[in-house]
Amino acid sequence: MSSNVEIAKALLRIKAVFLRPEEPFTWASGIKSPIYCDNRLILSYPEERNLVEDSMSELIRASHPEAEVIMGTATAGIPHAAMTAERLGLPMGYVRSSAKDHGRKNQIEGRISQGQKVVVVEDLISTASSVLECVKTLREAGADVLGIVSIFTYSMKKGLENLAEAGMTNHSLCDLDTLLKVASGEGYISVDDEERILRFRDNPSDESWRN
Repeated sequence: MSSNVEIAKALLRIKAVFLRPEEPFTWASGIKSPIYCDNRLILSYPEERNLVEDSMSELIRASHPEAEVIMGTATAGIPHAAMTAERLGLPMGYVRSSAKDHGRKNQIEGRISQGQKVVVVEDLISTASSVLECVKTLREAGADVLGIVSIFTYSMKKGLENLAEAGMTNHSLCDLDTLLKVASGEGYISVDDEERILRFRDNPSDESWRN
């Protein structure tokens, strides 16, 4: 399995991670953030894409060898779930954020049997709220959700708390601490910026990290 350092280097190399302490991004939640991770860009780079999908497949084999189905989160988790399922030779599907308002009005696309062992593939974990909605939907459909596998996690306190409350584990290919160590070591950011971004991660509502 590729190391989390290799994944971090790949994400930085293709500019999937934007580190901008001086000009923060605004997340959908309204939080001002010095970092933005766009894992959709992985799809445009075959070498890095294969690294990620091979690593994700190996991670699932190691952490959830009994997995019977791979389910992606809509929309960012879908392609990674599909490529990972192909490597593992397993069925694949995905979970919409809400049920369709036409046709069969599905929220789960793909076939799930009662008690079937499922691994959820997500691209990014912050507060984990969206992926846990996916887990809830699968559980209500009778699936036995073994856990979540993601490309990257911010390891935010809120996310860790939400996962624990739901009784769910997440295994990520890379985390913020590793990415920042690599980024500062290779000159993408300064050591001071590394410390500022970690302060943001530990308390995102406190914007003192911007000073």
